Amino acid sequence: MQDRRPGNDRRGGNRDNRRASSYSRETSYSRENRNESNRSETRREDRRTDRREDRRQDRRENRPERNYSARDRADQDSRFFSGQSEPDENRIEGRNSVIEAYRAGRTIEKLFLLEGPAEGAMQTVLRLAKENHTPIRFLSRQRLDQLSQTGRHQGVIAQAAAFQYAEIDDLFAKAAEKGEDPFFILLDQIEDPHNLGAIIRTANLAGAHGVIIPKDRAVGLTATAAKASAGAIHYTPVVKVTNLARTMEDLKKRGLWFVCADMGGTPMTKLSMTGPIGLVIGAEGSGVSRLVREKCDMTASIPMKGEIDSLNASVAAGVLMYEILRQRG
Repeated sequence: MQDRRPGNDRRGGNRDNRRASSYSRETSYSRENRNESNRSETRREDRRTDRREDRRQDRRENRPERNYSARDRADQDSRFFSGQSEPDENRIEGRNSVIEAYRAGRTIEKLFLLEGPAEGAMQTVLRLAKENHTPIRFLSRQRLDQLSQTGRHQGVIAQAAAFQYAEIDDLFAKAAEKGEDPFFILLDQIEDPHNLGAIIRTANLAGAHGVIIPKDRAVGLTATAAKASAGAIHYTPVVKVTNLARTMEDLKKRGLWFVCADMGGTPMTKLSMTGPIGLVIGAEGSGVSRLVREKCDMTASIPMKGEIDSLNASVAAGVLMYEILRQRG
């Protein structure tokens, strides 16, 4: 006779137990599904994050000057004019003065213009700047007043190069004149004029045949950089290029190979750094940009024994330059 008490079915099993077991299996199955779903979502989010970071990096390396954040622009202005408490003869202010500087063939490093519509002579300044591929930054009147030396900037301040830039062929000619394999220093996003000057000074002493810098997001041959070079700027040619990665591709076709300074690289003493070589140095903090690093043939690190894990860009450049000099004999 079948037990008809509540909780038992016709097969003699306990319905409550079966329901509990079924619920347990369903809960376990749902939990596994949720876990797998969470893992899949995590993987998708990681891929999305990687893609976003790649896009951000590409934009950072290719965006024009005027797209930087306000804080970046202010920081770069401070670095660009750092150490220039005294009047700078290479600072040109006023619309007509800047126009005449362009027409006289002077190299303008950067151009700072008043925000707003361009009219009259300002249109001429803009046209000349674009024809000469000058980086342009648009600032408020208050910011221009802070940068002005004369107080009569008329919405236009230009920073002219303290020295004339060389060409890539000049660097090869210097190496050929000495009967040596080419040895070039390439700087990626070095924005401090003191660092640039110190690197030019060390490059001269270490026997490098020239320094190559990019046009954007980098300091140029300002009076501060020239002073920091302690006269080496008169003997070590500096070349300014539009695209550093593309320049490296062209130099590879002419026989150079490249070593990149990176903390995660191979210890410099374990690398063979002889022959025609280009040493690539990045900015402090951000280091060498991804697109430039991908063009390098190897990465070199500097052995460190202390508690801190980084060196000033000019110091790191000096250490690596002298290791290359040692290996070149």
